[in-house]
Amino acid sequence: MSAGDGTKGARLHDWVYCELADLDAAEYDDARIGLWTRGLLIRRNISDGDLAFFSTWCPTGTGIEMLVKIEGHRWAIEDSFETAKNELGLDHNETRSWHGWHRHVSLVMLAFAMMAAIRRRANTATPPKRMRRTTNTSRRR
Repeated sequence: MSAGDGTKGARLHDWVYCELADLDAAEYDDARIGLWTRGLLIRRNISDGDLAFFSTWCPTGTGIEMLVKIEGHRWAIEDSFETAKNELGLDHNETRSWHGWHRHVSLVMLAFAMMAAIRRRANTATPPKRMRRTTNTSRRR
């Protein structure tokens, strides 16, 4: 299955999902109800056989296709953090307190969000220009 498109096309891997335990979600999070499954999603690289492991926590009955799709979003998140580090200095701080670190990271993430919005607007096609009709109303007789 593919976890989504990468820079070179579909990212195809072999996948397997092992359900480990069904748990009552309300015991762990008041906002969740019903049975949830703790599981292990395993990805194998087709070319070299390398394995990657992902811990899951999802509603019981969630299919492997959905878990693979969600895991595929991790690539975009990691790419965003790399961009924030390179372009905005996310990792260039020498703070000595949690407050300083929090302010630095918050400011960088705000700048990143603004940059993404500006980039999106700049990359959208501009609407075609329309000719305006003008009438000669300089003098009335």
